[in-house]
Amino acid sequence: MKTLKLLAVLLSYPSADLVAALPEIARRLCAEPALRGATQDALAGLLAELKREDLLDLQERYVAQFDAGRSTSLHLFEHVHGDSRDRGQAMVDLNALYRQSGFVLAVNELPDYLPAVLEYLAGRPEAEVHDLLEDCVHILRAVGERLIAGGSPYAAVFAAVLDLHGAAPLAAAKDVAGGRVAQSLDDEWDEAPVEFGPNAAPHGVQQSRPQFIRFVPKNP
Repeated sequence: MKTLKLLAVLLSYPSADLVAALPEIARRLCAEPALRGATQDALAGLLAELKREDLLDLQERYVAQFDAGRSTSLHLFEHVHGDSRDRGQAMVDLNALYRQSGFVLAVNELPDYLPAVLEYLAGRPEAEVHDLLEDCVHILRAVGERLIAGGSPYAAVFAAVLDLHGAAPLAAAKDVAGGRVAQSLDDEWDEAPVEFGPNAAPHGVQQSRPQFIRFVPKNP
C-alpha cells in the first residue's frame, strides 16, 4: 500500500519538494503492477505537467480545480454532509480514528482531505485499506470522472486509487462527455447509510456496535 503514499503526495498542493521528488515518484509508480496501462499513461501525463509547468501556475490551477467548488473538492465530507453540522461530528470521529492509530495530521489540515486519508491508509493493514476504500469508492469515481470531463490530468490519481482497490476503471472521456456520468452523487447513493471505519459492518449487514464515520446522502 506504499503506492497510496505516492498518490497522496501527487494529489497534494504543488510545492518545490514535490517537483524535486517527481523522478523517484515516477520510478516507483512504474513498478506498481496493480496499475493498468491506461492509468500508467495518465499518471505519466500528470507527472510531465508537474515537471514542465511553472510552480506558481501549478498552484493557481490546483486551487482553481479543487478549492473553487464542491463538485471536485478533495474534502470527502463535502460530498456527504456539505456544510451541515453532521460534517463537524464526522470530522471529530475521523480524527479519533487517526489518533488511535498514531497518525498525525499536518498543521491546519482537515481530516477528510483526501491526500491525508490516502497517507493514513498507506500505513494500515490491507483489510482495513480495502474496507475504507470500498466505503468511499463512489465518491472517488464521481470526482475522478468529473475531472476527466474537465480535462484535468489529476483524474489519473483517482484512476490509480481505483486500480489499487481492484475496482472498475473510470469512464472513458467520450462516455463522460456524453453525459453517462452527469448525475450527482446524491442520485448515485443508496438510501442505506454506509459506514466508514474499522467498526463498519459488512455491506448489507446491520449491527448495533459503535461506528466512526458514516457516508450518507445529504438532505435536499
